[in-house]
Amino acid sequence: MAGQQQLLTHALQTLKEHHVRVTPQRQVILTYLVTHHNHPSVDTIFSALATELPNLSMATVYNTLNLLVDLGIVIELPNDNGGIRYDFYGRPHYHVICENCGKITDVFTPDFSKIENELNQQASEQTGYLVTSNHVEVYGLCPECQQKLHIDPQRQTWAQQK
Repeated sequence: MAGQQQLLTHALQTLKEHHVRVTPQRQVILTYLVTHHNHPSVDTIFSALATELPNLSMATVYNTLNLLVDLGIVIELPNDNGGIRYDFYGRPHYHVICENCGKITDVFTPDFSKIENELNQQASEQTGYLVTSNHVEVYGLCPECQQKLHIDPQRQTWAQQK
């Protein structure tokens, strides 16, 4: 809890540093993102906060998320159906994504910032691009899907259990 409060305080300070007013709606949306690691869609956030903020509009959620993305506080994660999910990026991390159900899980590693910088540098050196950001994703099967699916480790294949 103390760690989450520090992350929230830092994110709110970032808003203030960019001369962005900290409205109750922005604070509640940001708090939701800091305290939930479910990589929610706009609809998920709106539904979760509708009882807490009865006057909250879908437009406010969209606008707040766009602002948080622009400030680098939140990142967008495209999903398979063309939608977008959101992730608070207070601590640098990468994602592991289930190829079966689409679940996204955060992975924190102490050297991630170093690895990220090396990826950016190599990409820049090899392509001449001015690299501004990156997003690392690893794919596999989540523990729940592994239980639902039969996995043949010899063939590196999986098939639905009957």
